Amino acid sequence: MPPLTGHAARAVLAVLLCAFAMTPAAVADRADRATDWTARPAASGLGTRTGDDGGRPYFYLEGVPGTVLQDRLAVTNPGRAPVTVRLRGVDACNAEDGEFAVRGSKGSTGTGAWLRLAADRVTVPARTRAEVPFSVTVPTSAPPGDHPGAIVAESAGRSVGVRVHLRVGGPTLAALTVEDVTVSGRTIHYTLVNRGNAALAPRLAVGADGVFGTLLRREARTLPVELLPGQRVELTEPWRDVPDLDSVTVRLRVTAAGGAHSEATGSVVLVPWAPVTGGVLLFLVAAAAGAYAYRLRRRQRRPPDGAGPVSRPTSDERHLVKAGADR
Repeated sequence: MPPLTGHAARAVLAVLLCAFAMTPAAVADRADRATDWTARPAASGLGTRTGDDGGRPYFYLEGVPGTVLQDRLAVTNPGRAPVTVRLRGVDACNAEDGEFAVRGSKGSTGTGAWLRLAADRVTVPARTRAEVPFSVTVPTSAPPGDHPGAIVAESAGRSVGVRVHLRVGGPTLAALTVEDVTVSGRTIHYTLVNRGNAALAPRLAVGADGVFGTLLRREARTLPVELLPGQRVELTEPWRDVPDLDSVTVRLRVTAAGGAHSEATGSVVLVPWAPVTGGVLLFLVAAAAGAYAYRLRRRQRRPPDGAGPVSRPTSDERHLVKAGADR
């Protein structure tokens, strides 16, 4: 084999460098495809075609106590390699900020405990969709109302929660309260509590009045929160134009479908602490300077040590002195 010239050697080296540079990218692309699976409610018809998921954003099941309800979960794998997905049912709840969250499998006492999957693990071949049947057995003692839950699918360090909205037949009560209204900085803090048995989409109206009149008026709007039964969430409302000096009463009013409504107020005295603190410090400095000057003047008026007190002549003595002077 003839020796490579300088140009040929450089060309071969460039090809090798490109090959080594592209290999990690290809591996990373395959790793990304391995986590590209989805889990969602199955379509109404059976089949294994990908992309045909029926368009349901969550499961909705309804029945009276003692009913057994059934549906199917679709796990779709568009990648080039098989994917194994673990499945479990859990109860749902609100996180502290109002977001939808799920409980641990051991903490479920509602829908998560009543839900049974046909398999707790499914391996989906490449470019295939697998459907996993499940059932929810509503206990005869289940209270009426909404019982939110979810099916959690986990694989390759990724977790997906598919919501299960279960409504048990019977009378429903929509009730909520707004509590703990406070103002801190440029933010109004408050707490919403769902005291009924139905999931609520609360609407909030905000008002604030000061000594000299209205400071804030906001018409009712729907909050980006689904408040689940029995849940408590702490929320905030921005208020950019908070006055620097005023006595303010903030009023919050919340409503929701089904006749739920509540109102609460919070009072706060707003003081510009920086200027007030500065003024107090200046006053203290001035007072200290005045006291020091006063003590200095008194010290200057005192006679020297050992000189004794200076006696002043009485009126009789002044008269004798004047008489002697006349003679």
